[in-house]
Amino acid sequence: MTSQEPITLAQSKPVDSILETISSNISNLNKDTLVTYWDLVKDVWNYGIGGTNLGDILIALGILIIFLIFRQFFSRFILRRVEKIAQRSDNKLDDTLATALSEPVRFIPVAIGVFFATEYLDLSGTPEALATSLNRSLIVFIVFWTLYRMIDPLSFLLGKVERVFTSAMVEWWIKAIKVLVTLIGAATVLEIWGIQVGPIIAGLGLFGVAVALGAQDLFKNLIAGILILVEKRFSIGEWIQVDGVVEGTVESIGFRSTFIRRFDKAPVFVPNAQLSDVAVTNFSRMTHRRIYWVIGVEYRTTTDQLRKIRDEIEDYIVKSPDFVPADQATLFVRLDKFNDSSIDFMVYCFTKTTVWGEYLKVKEDLAYAVKAIVEDAETGFAFPSRSLYLETIPGSMPELFSPPGKANQASTDTDDQRGSSTNAESTSRDDDLSSESSLDGGSNRKKQPKPKQGDDGGDGT
Repeated sequence: MTSQEPITLAQSKPVDSILETISSNISNLNKDTLVTYWDLVKDVWNYGIGGTNLGDILIALGILIIFLIFRQFFSRFILRRVEKIAQRSDNKLDDTLATALSEPVRFIPVAIGVFFATEYLDLSGTPEALATSLNRSLIVFIVFWTLYRMIDPLSFLLGKVERVFTSAMVEWWIKAIKVLVTLIGAATVLEIWGIQVGPIIAGLGLFGVAVALGAQDLFKNLIAGILILVEKRFSIGEWIQVDGVVEGTVESIGFRSTFIRRFDKAPVFVPNAQLSDVAVTNFSRMTHRRIYWVIGVEYRTTTDQLRKIRDEIEDYIVKSPDFVPADQATLFVRLDKFNDSSIDFMVYCFTKTTVWGEYLKVKEDLAYAVKAIVEDAETGFAFPSRSLYLETIPGSMPELFSPPGKANQASTDTDDQRGSSTNAESTSRDDDLSSESSLDGGSNRKKQPKPKQGDDGGDGT
């Protein structure tokens, strides 16, 4: 314990010296020094930011916060009440206008709060000019934002124009008006802040010439899109087929490309220039849908059966309300040709409906009717077949039969007995051949050479 005490005393000496220094400095402070520091604090408070009192700035922020709170109250109670009143009326215009103008109206308390806050600060010089430009910019922003939001509800005024042009063309005009309102609003704000728009437009003109030289495809597609809308080749929602490109439903016609969705729901974007250069088939504008069938019956079908089948199929099509009459569209049910494996009828007619699902139902009913007519005529449908006629059948000549010799029955005989057996077998074969020659009517068929010993298939034993 005695060895640790000196160490503790040695460590406490610096701390004591620091405390003595601080106490001596505090004792040296006088009242004038504290007054000087407080004056410095008041000077910072009064000067604030840009010569504006910090207290006034805090009060101005408080005014702005009060208006923001009022904005929430205004949106929650007053605007909702106005929207409910508009929904009660039968006119849909006030509903769309109330919905479109709700956002700009909600921003009005913010602009008023900024105005009162800057007026309370009583600015002068450059800060006053900045505050004035800010207030004017907010007012311009609200005005042009309101005009921008009113374009869609008031687009019904272009309904008469839509009768002359297409709906896609009207949509282009609406987009162009929105762009024009945006550009004018931006130019007005720039003028408020002292930025000249004329030199900017001149610079953009030179820049536009440079861009035009390198953006020929863009302008080509733009002009092609305008021609598509003017010529009314197709409209949004129609089913088209672009040869060698795509087949599907048109969903939108843009400035550069047209959005087509295929029947497998895959999106395809086709440049407008390509649509103007190739053939486009518009299936949605068909007046009727065609059925073209070739029905083959068997060759065993009689003439009366053929007439009955043709007359009954034609009678079914003429009497059915699903098909177009012969005086309005082509209608044929004729015996057409003799095919390789069938006698063919041609059925050529048109359905009144162009809806794919209804068209398939009409075709299905016609198929049932045709099958019943053919079955009632007691004949059948033909299918590909082939007949083969053979003058001779390979291997049709009778095979010569040679009875086994006596040598096969006496395997234990001597060689002399085998020789005599072979001679007897040769004699028997000669007799058979002579009898066959007489049965064939004495034909000049050559005699078969006598088989040598061992040719009878024996083992030679």
